[in-house]
Amino acid sequence: MKRYIHKFMIVRLMIVLAVAVPGTAIAAMGLQDPPGKGLSYPVTLEACIETGLQNNFSVRIMRNLEQQAANNATRGNAGQLPTVNLNASYGGNYYQNNYLYPDGERSTASSLNTNLQAGVDVNWTLFDGFGIQANYQKLQELRIQGELDMRLILEDFVASVASEYYYLIRQQIRQDNLRQSVALSRERLRIVQESYQIGASSGLDYQQAQVDYNADTSDYLAQVELVSKSIINLNKLMALEDIERKTIPADTSIALNCDLDKAQLWQNTLKNNTSLLQTLSDQTISELDYKKARSRNYPYLRLNAGYGYRNYWYGNGTYDRNNQFGPTFGASMGIALYDAGNRRREQANARLSIDNSRLRLEQIENTLQADLASLWMAYDNNLQLWEIEKSNLKVARSNFEIAMERYRLRELSGIELREAQLSLLKSEERLSTVEYNIKICEISLLLLSGDILTCEL
Repeated sequence: MKRYIHKFMIVRLMIVLAVAVPGTAIAAMGLQDPPGKGLSYPVTLEACIETGLQNNFSVRIMRNLEQQAANNATRGNAGQLPTVNLNASYGGNYYQNNYLYPDGERSTASSLNTNLQAGVDVNWTLFDGFGIQANYQKLQELRIQGELDMRLILEDFVASVASEYYYLIRQQIRQDNLRQSVALSRERLRIVQESYQIGASSGLDYQQAQVDYNADTSDYLAQVELVSKSIINLNKLMALEDIERKTIPADTSIALNCDLDKAQLWQNTLKNNTSLLQTLSDQTISELDYKKARSRNYPYLRLNAGYGYRNYWYGNGTYDRNNQFGPTFGASMGIALYDAGNRRREQANARLSIDNSRLRLEQIENTLQADLASLWMAYDNNLQLWEIEKSNLKVARSNFEIAMERYRLRELSGIELREAQLSLLKSEERLSTVEYNIKICEISLLLLSGDILTCEL
């Protein structure tokens, strides 16, 4: 979501200054370095990723969720271990007894009885039709899912940082190209201004050179804003406190990997793709849920034991006090004979969940195969375009150098020079775009194959 305030008035003022004082406007703007706060901080992609892994909020939240899943994967939480409780109580009762005898006499007596109880109770379910074992295995699988969720967040984070890092490089390359275009337009304006002053060129040529120079300056200022936005986005991904810090890539060009192998990528996808592994884990959990539902077909066996102390005080009776202490033990066993068809319903739904998980697995394999085919087609096509655009750029540079020399000799019009200049700028832009597209395809393919955390980007 873009929420940036355009510095329209500043840009307009700079353009006005450029028109009014064309020879000094570029120097006043400081085109050698884009505007920014403080010093520049060159960082590598590895440093960006490392900083983000420590600070990024999504990564930190998912790390806590992963730890929660690991904390839950215990035998005690699954019900495999006994429970031990310590309890104590103190109570009593007071009675006012009124007696009526056959001879008509009456008597009254009161009594206060109190008691103190304390003990330790142990309860243990030894067997419940393999439901406890299924529950423990499910908790272990949920722990694995927590690890896979964390891995998915890390993969997406690395891909996002790498994409933004190379996007910033691309925008900086374009900014450099536009800076050179401004310098060339300024040189053209200087030449035509001198010619105009001695009467060798018309006022129309001078005005057109001014218009082209101002247009290039405007494009450059807009590009400076794009670079600044990309820097802020990169700082945001790294969760830096100084969100406006002038972070710049240590790399000045986009390094391409032209040696990816489609067959190997597909094999790695089937083995390492995180979404596919999550679907396999979901299938395992569905099978464990069915196993747990079937456990209700079997009897259960529970043991209980304890050791307690009891003391009773009698206010009126045969004994003044009675105390007891010693162990207690017992066992219970049972089986559900009829539960209104709920067991059958739960088992039928569990079987349908297993079938759905199998279908989802086939679906995601089909989707991954289609994604790989599309990404590989784009990757291969852009590699071919890359070779073409490199050749085009050489021709465009040579053509512009010839045009500029002819323009200095007044053998070429300003419009023809402008066409050669725009042709060079567009060629540089196309090459930069193709290189960025190849890098994005490369990152996407490594993300798809599950290799993005292990391969060098």
